[in-house]
Order: sequence, then structure tokens, then C-alpha cells
Amino acid sequence: MKIALINENSQAAKNAVIFGALKKVCDEKGFELVNYGMYGADDKAQLTYVQNGILAATLLNSGAADFVVTGCGTGEGAMLALNSFPGVICGHVATPLDAYTFAQINDGNAISIPFALGFGWGGDLNLVYIFEKLFSEPFGQGYPRERAEPEQRNKKILDGVREKAFKPLTKILSSLDKDLVKGAFAGEHFKEYFFRDAKCAELKKVVEEILG
Repeated sequence: MKIALINENSQAAKNAVIFGALKKVCDEKGFELVNYGMYGADDKAQLTYVQNGILAATLLNSGAADFVVTGCGTGEGAMLALNSFPGVICGHVATPLDAYTFAQINDGNAISIPFALGFGWGGDLNLVYIFEKLFSEPFGQGYPRERAEPEQRNKKILDGVREKAFKPLTKILSSLDKDLVKGAFAGEHFKEYFFRDAKCAELKKVVEEILG
């Protein structure tokens, strides 16, 4: 599994702490972790949580990432932004229990963490515990297990509704404000990582056109 980490500007100073906690679990699981930044509060490319959504959707829909870990101060804005796009199901995760139940019941491909609320002493440990529970078992098995069948059925229904509700991401990106989208792709290593890992030729072409 290839996991992408994205931080927006208000919590960019925590990137190293988040990356360290996530990498510990990724290394134990044999996952590949790609850090798209922001890497610090003074980065030249300043991502908003809205741009987190654009970036996350592009990574997931292109196959450049299988799962996205992101967040903001409360976790709510980033979650809403990610869920505004096709191909993304993002859960709001503040505790290890949130992480486990989201993975087992909702079977999504992104989480948004509140990196400011309650992030005091032990915040780094809570992140490790969140990531441990998130990836502790294969996704979508249901919780409790006797509820697996209706939960899986509802997930398929939701996927069908979302498929009808959204137009293709290529059309969405081309219709948005160009500077907003270019800003989402302005990270220090975006071009290097994205064009190396993306599998969708159509999305790669659209991103190339946006970047000029």
C-alpha cells in the first residue's frame, strides 16, 4: 500500500511529528509512505485545507496513492474538502477507536485528523495508536462482525450514489480556478512524486496542462 501524507498551512509545523508516527506503523506493515508536505510553516507553497482536498483527490484518482492521511486544526475542514471530490471517502478520526471503526465499517481511503484540538502532551503517541488501529486489519470487514453484511451492502449503495453525484475529476480540475489548483500542486516534491507514481495517463495530462 502506498500512503500519502498531506499537511495544510495551519498545522504544517507538526509535519515531522506526524510523519514519524505514521512511518513507524508503515515500516512495521511494509507500506510505502510518501510525504507531500507541507514540511514546515514557512514553506513557499502554502496549502489550505481546500487545496488538501484537490491534492488528495488527484493522488487517489490517479493511483499515485492508495490512502491519504491529512487533517487541519479541527479535522473538519479537510474532511469536508476531501469528500467534495469523486473517488474519495474521508473519515474524521480523532481516536484509535475512530480509526478502527472507520476502516472496518466505512472502508474509506482517507482520514482527516484534528491536529490542534487536544494535541498536547502525548499527542505523538495518540497518532501512533491511531495509525496502528487504522491499519491493524484489512478494511471493510465490518464491526461488529455480525453487522458486516448490512454494512458492506450500505457501502456499495453509497459508492453507487457517489458515482452518480460526481462528474469526472479531470473535468472538475479543469473547471476550478487555475491558481487554486496550481497552488495545490505547488509543493516542493509534488512533480517528482506525482509523475513518478501516478498511473492514470489522462489525469497526468490534465495536471501537466494546469502546471503549464
